[in-house]
Amino acid sequence: MILPCFLSFVLGLFIGSFLNVCIYRIPKEKSVIWPPSHCPACGERIKPYDNIPVLSYFFLKGKCRNCGERISWQYPTVELLTGILTTATVCKFGVSFSSLYYLLLVYYLIVVSFIDLKTMEVPVRLSYGALLSGLLLSFFVPNYSFKEAVFGASFGAGVILFIIETYYVFTGKEGMGYGDANIMAVVGAFLGWKKVLLTLFFASLVGAATGIILILLRRGEREKPIPFGPFIAAGALLSLYFGVRLINWYLGGLGL
Repeated sequence: MILPCFLSFVLGLFIGSFLNVCIYRIPKEKSVIWPPSHCPACGERIKPYDNIPVLSYFFLKGKCRNCGERISWQYPTVELLTGILTTATVCKFGVSFSSLYYLLLVYYLIVVSFIDLKTMEVPVRLSYGALLSGLLLSFFVPNYSFKEAVFGASFGAGVILFIIETYYVFTGKEGMGYGDANIMAVVGAFLGWKKVLLTLFFASLVGAATGIILILLRRGEREKPIPFGPFIAAGALLSLYFGVRLINWYLGGLGL
């Protein structure tokens, strides 16, 4: 299993490089296929030897070789994160269709989280494409069903919409965005309704802790909104890797 995990990490690094392209271009409604990777500042096409995941960033000292413009830390971060999560998924589910299925969710969560952080928006087309993939491919996942995927997606979106509308009724303000409902619909399609609840639990914990820290650091910027999408993504990943064990432990404790 060591070799598949190592190869998964390497493959994940290169996939992370592509995800960076998606994160940059999707909000701008540009093609993620063409033109090839280039410097956003000077437009110079990036040479293959300058496009090695993570390593090229450090070889170039975080700057474009042509114009010297700073390269965002986002690029090596996304590449390394994708490599780690790809490895974790393959090590957990093995070299199987299940790994491929859940990796689609992982990659979607990475892209949508960084886009949400940068723009405070969740791309609708990307979410609908991921949702459709989760539903249709559920037929081929062992111990899962299309029925579970549909119910999970409906439940995930429904819970967030209920929270949004209830919060608005009592406060007259918008709390979570409708894009969060799209993310939860995707999570529900891939993970099922039980892990929707677990995802929201984890997301709330991570979000609350992060919010407190940011409020303390910002002080005068307490009203600045914080995107909830990345917290949903963190909750979904925790549910993906540890959800079954936690659910079984909880149900066992109740004697169910």
